[in-house]
Amino acid sequence: MTEGHKPLRDLLTELLAPALSSTGERPAITQLQRLTGGAAAQTWAFVAELESESHALILRLGQDQQQFGAALSKRQEAQLITAARHHGVLAPEVVVSLPEDNPLGEGFVMRRLAGEALPQRILRDDRYARARENLTGQCADNLAAIHSIPQTRLDNIPAMDADTQLDFYRSAYLGYPLRSAAFEYAFRWLRQHRPDTRDEALVHGDFRNGNLLVDEQGISAVLDWELAHIGDPMEDLGWLCVNSWRFGRRDKPVGGFGQRDDLYRAYERASGRVVKADHVHYWEVFGTLKWGVICLYQAHVHLSGSEPSLERAAIGRRVSECEVDVLSLLRGQQP
Repeated sequence: MTEGHKPLRDLLTELLAPALSSTGERPAITQLQRLTGGAAAQTWAFVAELESESHALILRLGQDQQQFGAALSKRQEAQLITAARHHGVLAPEVVVSLPEDNPLGEGFVMRRLAGEALPQRILRDDRYARARENLTGQCADNLAAIHSIPQTRLDNIPAMDADTQLDFYRSAYLGYPLRSAAFEYAFRWLRQHRPDTRDEALVHGDFRNGNLLVDEQGISAVLDWELAHIGDPMEDLGWLCVNSWRFGRRDKPVGGFGQRDDLYRAYERASGRVVKADHVHYWEVFGTLKWGVICLYQAHVHLSGSEPSLERAAIGRRVSECEVDVLSLLRGQQP
C-alpha cells in the first residue's frame, strides 16, 4: 500500500471497527487496490484483518460530481441491495455505509464474493461452460425476485415510466453537441409506441452481462443497482437483450449466452407474469437508445476536460454501434 492511500485506509479502519468486531477491535487494512471497470463509480478491493480473522471486502464510492443524473445515491443503493438480499435476490451483503460529511463522499462497504464479472471471460472461458447453460434461467429467477420486492420496503426510489425516462434522456441528449438522425427517429418511434402497462415494480435498471458476478455454477451476485427505479418490469428483460451486452455473441440475444424465448418462459414460471414479445421489444429499442445517450454523456465528460478518462473516451466511441443497432431493431431486424 502506498502512502497516498493512507487517508482511505485510516477512514476504513475507523468505520469497520464497530462493524466487524463486537469489541471494537481496529482492523488492519491491507491489499487495498482500485479495480478496473466502473465509469460511474470507484470500486476498491481490500482485506480487513482482525486478530482472529480476515474479511475480504469491496468499497464502492460514488463520483458524485460526474454521476449521470438518473442514478441513485450510494446511500440509497446500499439500502436497496440490503432489501433485495432479504427478498431472495443474489446480492452482496452490505457491511456498512459511509457516514455523512466524510471526506470521501457517499459510499458503502460490502462483502467480496467469488466470481467473474468480465463478460468476455464469462462467454468464452471453458471454466464457465456450465454457468452459461444456467445463466438464462438464473437471470429470470433473479429478475422475478427483484420485481416481487414490495414497494413498501423501498424508500425514496424514484418512479420512472416510459414518458418520464424519454423526457430525461431526450433532455440529456439535447445537452450534447452531437445530433444523430438515428436517435431522433428512435425518440419519435418510442413516443408513438409506448406500451399500455399498469404493472409497476422495482426495476433494477442495469441488469445485464457485466453487472453479474458469475462462478462455475452461474450467478453468485447481482451488482450495480444505481439505476434502479419503480417502473415497467419488462424494461429489465429488454435491457438484458440489448446487443451491446452480448459482447460479440449476436446469435445469443440474452447477454450473449441465451435465447429470448427461453428467458421469457423461465421468467413467466418464476414471476407469474405474462411476457409479450412486442412489449419487451419496445424496451430493447429504448435500452439501445438509452445506452447511446449514456455513451454521449461519457464522451462529453472526457472531451469537456471535467474528467479526462480513457475508459470514458472508449465508451463514447460506441455511439455509432448504438445507431446501427437501433435502426436494425426499428426495421424489424435483430441486431
